[in-house]
Amino acid sequence: MGPGTSKQRDARPAQTASNWLPQFCSAPTLFAVMIVAELVALVVVLVPETEMRPLLPRLGVVSLYVQWLALLNVVVLCSLRQPLARFDARAAYLFAGSAGVAVTALASAVICRMDQALGLGLSVPAGETWRFVLANAGICALIAAALLRYLFVLEQWRERVQAASRAQVDALQARIRPHFLFNSMNTIASLVRTRPAEAERTVEDLADLFRAALGADTAMATLGEELELADHYLRIEQLRLGARLQVERDFVDLPLHLPLPRLLLQPLVENAVYHGVQPRADGGTVVLRARSLGDGVEIAIENPLPQQPAPSGRNGVALANVRARIEYHFGARGGLQVEAGAQVFRVTLRLPGRPDR
Repeated sequence: MGPGTSKQRDARPAQTASNWLPQFCSAPTLFAVMIVAELVALVVVLVPETEMRPLLPRLGVVSLYVQWLALLNVVVLCSLRQPLARFDARAAYLFAGSAGVAVTALASAVICRMDQALGLGLSVPAGETWRFVLANAGICALIAAALLRYLFVLEQWRERVQAASRAQVDALQARIRPHFLFNSMNTIASLVRTRPAEAERTVEDLADLFRAALGADTAMATLGEELELADHYLRIEQLRLGARLQVERDFVDLPLHLPLPRLLLQPLVENAVYHGVQPRADGGTVVLRARSLGDGVEIAIENPLPQQPAPSGRNGVALANVRARIEYHFGARGGLQVEAGAQVFRVTLRLPGRPDR
């Protein structure tokens, strides 16, 4: 391990609060806060009271009040996210919870005073204002502690998934280098004297493929670029396997600018060649099908099954890696389906129009 690697590792930023603080204004966080707020409103309404009032009107008033408080807290925490990122995780956690309690107490006092001035009778009498404010602040403190802890654990899980995703990209990049490089170089060497034009094109295909494989793991590619990389790979393998490898393409109205994680298709195409076509004495056909699916795309990769069952291992690892990357970038909106028929092995990817991250 050279000195350059050590410098790069030392230059990585230390973990700060921004590594776990959620995007308070994001739709998932907002939805979670609203669900928790409505549950709190339901619990408050179900508590017995001395003055019996109709349940549904009371639930409507309490829900409106609690949801308003929840949204107000979300807006405040959203605006405080950047300042909180300067603190460590524990200090930011305590400050965020304290800010929520303070906002709830102040808003409760304001609402209570307004209700008493207008004589609506929706809150409490004037003599019970501070009890009302302190009760709301106490409830908020308990809920904020639990909810922020949940969000903290969720963000830690997302960080681990992201780290695993980067490690999987590194593994895919490492896999593409050794055996494929040696096979490609041997193919180029055999072509240099007899077919120099094809040798030159193969070198260009290999350079484009490795440029993508060695690129930044966080960079996104497009559907057009991923299909082009698959073509580079298949052209090289066709030179090595000759007539044993046939390729069919069936593309219909593809959104070529659709953003995709880099190197998402190449491992699946490589599996189709190495585990489907290469073990067969007579070779076989790799079929690439792709069609527009709403604002996304559906991509299927088919290959024949070998005469003898292939040992499990690398094929399953590549499928698991691609599935994990789809789950990380697209969540439940994306998916990878594997179908092993009597003679054909098919992998189908369903990818939405925009990644979650």
